Amino acid sequence: MAKGLTYAQAGVSIEAGDELVQRIGPLAKKTAIPGVLAGVGGFSALFDLSRLGYRQPVLVSSTDGVGTKLKIAFMTGIHDTVGIDLVAMSVNDLLTQGARPLFFLDYFVCGSLDVKIAAAVVRGIAAGCQQVDCALIGGETAEHPGDFPKGEYDLAGFVVGVLEKKKIIRPKAISAGDVLIGLPSTGLHSNGYSLARKVLLDRGRLKLKQRIPELGRDLAQEMLEPTRIYAQAMRRLFDRGVIKGAAHITGGGITGNLPRVLPQGKQAVIERASWRVPPIFGLIQKLGGVAQAEMDATFNNGIGMILVVAKKSADLALRISREIGERAVVIGAIRNGPRSAIIRA
Repeated sequence: MAKGLTYAQAGVSIEAGDELVQRIGPLAKKTAIPGVLAGVGGFSALFDLSRLGYRQPVLVSSTDGVGTKLKIAFMTGIHDTVGIDLVAMSVNDLLTQGARPLFFLDYFVCGSLDVKIAAAVVRGIAAGCQQVDCALIGGETAEHPGDFPKGEYDLAGFVVGVLEKKKIIRPKAISAGDVLIGLPSTGLHSNGYSLARKVLLDRGRLKLKQRIPELGRDLAQEMLEPTRIYAQAMRRLFDRGVIKGAAHITGGGITGNLPRVLPQGKQAVIERASWRVPPIFGLIQKLGGVAQAEMDATFNNGIGMILVVAKKSADLALRISREIGERAVVIGAIRNGPRSAIIRA
């Protein structure tokens, strides 16, 4: 009689999953905030919203992934920074509403669970949560034998936040003459990596461990630089009531994302020369012969968040930003016209 097969022989290790949960527990515990009643380890997590003191709390949620930036993690064996990216991509979207992030959940799926790799990813997720005082409250780890090459995985993240109902920002409040303030990015963040890899690694034949003079470091360090999380600046500015609208500049660039926060009949005019573009973008454009319009529609080009503020509040917004070390700059203004974003040379 043939010996019966086991789940492990089919490619799924219950023991590895249990070991990962044991490793995640201490990481998640470091992110706990008031309101967390039950987190990692159960079938679901509990959060007591009443402990936060909101009068008319409105829940705000967002979800995202890291995209093909993960390919760089696979190629280098460096897995902790993409966890920060996962948090940043969801949390920055939440911050555009003025919401306070409360708790975060992740989904990690692989072919065969490597506990060391998964723990490194979650370590990065916990580090991202700590940056914004947000609890890593739960998640899910799944093994899909045959679906992923050895050492590879995919990630998704989900964040829930809260804000007072009376503080919800209204796009209709944006008017001609309002000022656009840009908060700088750390580079590529987590968007455009399919094009970036095609240009830099395939066409340019650059090596990830190669030091690039224009960048001042090796290519892997540049491409794995975590997405900035703008929590500190956004919290301070929303608390002072100066933000009328905010756009997280992700895939689609400024031209694709900024119009999403504008009312009909209002147009954003951006002055390209108003900020310093990080050298990674110039390198991609040069090696790939990428047209400027394509760069604008793919990458953040050095601006990771754009704020819309009244002209009378612009100086205050800049001062608050710079007090906390944020290199905020005025990059344009709002005028009447078809809802769009125009970048002028």
